[in-house]
Amino acid sequence: MTGSEVNPPATGPHRVAVLVRDGVMPFELGLVHQMFGSAQAGGRRLYEVVTCALRPGPVRTDADFPVLVEHGPEALAGASTVVVPASHAADAVESAAEGAAGNSGWGEPSEALRAALARVRPDARIASVCTGAFVLAAVGLLDGRRATTHWKSAELFRRRFPAVRLQPDVLYTEDGGVLTSAGEAAGIDLCLHMIRTDHGAAVANDVARRTVVPPHRDGGQAQYVPRPVAEPELSTTGRARAWALEHLDRPIALRELAARESMSVRTFSRRFREETGVTPVQWLTRQRIERARHLLEETDRSVDRVAADAGFGTAASLRQHMHAALGVSPTAYRGTFRGPGQLPAAA
Repeated sequence: MTGSEVNPPATGPHRVAVLVRDGVMPFELGLVHQMFGSAQAGGRRLYEVVTCALRPGPVRTDADFPVLVEHGPEALAGASTVVVPASHAADAVESAAEGAAGNSGWGEPSEALRAALARVRPDARIASVCTGAFVLAAVGLLDGRRATTHWKSAELFRRRFPAVRLQPDVLYTEDGGVLTSAGEAAGIDLCLHMIRTDHGAAVANDVARRTVVPPHRDGGQAQYVPRPVAEPELSTTGRARAWALEHLDRPIALRELAARESMSVRTFSRRFREETGVTPVQWLTRQRIERARHLLEETDRSVDRVAADAGFGTAASLRQHMHAALGVSPTAYRGTFRGPGQLPAAA
């Protein structure tokens, strides 16, 4: 993860504005509406999602159909979160001649686009999906910040925006309220990350279940996993991971995991990274963080008990890992999502 601060839940619906341009990918537009639109608590929708464009009316997509957009750029002014999906008609475009010369063919954003983004509130969160990061970088929002984009466009992005601290191998980044994600599917991970930050793991996991996607992939996970779906004839690490999830409360040695797949430790470690993009130790730590978040949100167990049940052993170890991952202590995290009147006495 990026170590982002946990934000208190909003008291009313949080408005998300999606700014689309000609060439938008329907999948990216749809995933933002689906993820945020599915988030609810106590039967109450937590987000209001609107689509806007530089002018209301039909907007071309990269598919064979347009989308009809009802709102103009004025919708950006009232949004607490603004999302800029990719436009394959405008982003990361480079001619062969320009590429050979080492120059970018990516055009400067129009005055209308600059004016639209200038409407975004200073305290609003702004995010991009895929090559939408080119827009944020072009208007200076990413200067000096960590950012990512689709791995195919990383070199062009680096040449075009040398002031941005590009991290080309990760799923998503967050730096000072500005977020970026890699390819289309990483936009799902980014939306879940924002929902989790706003309302906790339980709400984000519910959204993931509703949309049948993995509940949590860390921003630091690799964009490109050599074998994301293991070939049927090859041994995988799936059984070991399933077993580990049922035994997070106890120490788990790498040799135990390898033995469950009848592999050597070296082969298991290599195969695990090929299939998940992270090492077994990194994966275990992330699963334990998620278990701890769930227990802090959903139970009255003390911090000591949560630490033991999540496999961290001691409250001090849990505090260290949560602060590294989330920037908050276990007690502060619980207070954010449950409120002081709901805290257990032993927390």
